[in-house]
Amino acid sequence: MGVCGTGKSTVAGLLAERLGWRMAEGDDLHPAANVAKMAAGHPLTDEDRWPWLDRVGSWIRSRTQAGSPGIITCSALRRVYRDKLRGPGVVFVHLDGARDEIAELMSHRAGHFMPLSLLDSQLETLEPLEDDEAGLVVSVDQTPEEEVVEIIRRLALGDTRSDGQPG
Repeated sequence: MGVCGTGKSTVAGLLAERLGWRMAEGDDLHPAANVAKMAAGHPLTDEDRWPWLDRVGSWIRSRTQAGSPGIITCSALRRVYRDKLRGPGVVFVHLDGARDEIAELMSHRAGHFMPLSLLDSQLETLEPLEDDEAGLVVSVDQTPEEEVVEIIRRLALGDTRSDGQPG
């Protein structure tokens, strides 16, 4: 979880590969109208987000009900959004950093619909994880590979690669 540009997709992909888990890109679950709205530089409202969060939550529940681990990217900016996604075995990993740091990361990505102009509205919307939420905060001031190592260590995940061999 986290605001746009923190590297959620990159870190999730690396983590899923390292653990041999299935991964889904939450942005792919947005209705086309949401993508168009964000691409035009307009922040989403709660009403825009609910159908998307329903889709993300459905993906999460399908994995947990099957007893199969998975990783899905999702901004999950507000607690009420995370409450909609929360369930047994769900842990939020908040990729976090200073505004300038995130803006710098955003300036290096190509082909993403989310413009830099929406970073401030996302930061204003962000409600950090609270003490009673299952999750951890990981700083984006390190490489994505270092973030993955930190996540695996802090969550005490078995480090296996996609081929099932120890990492």
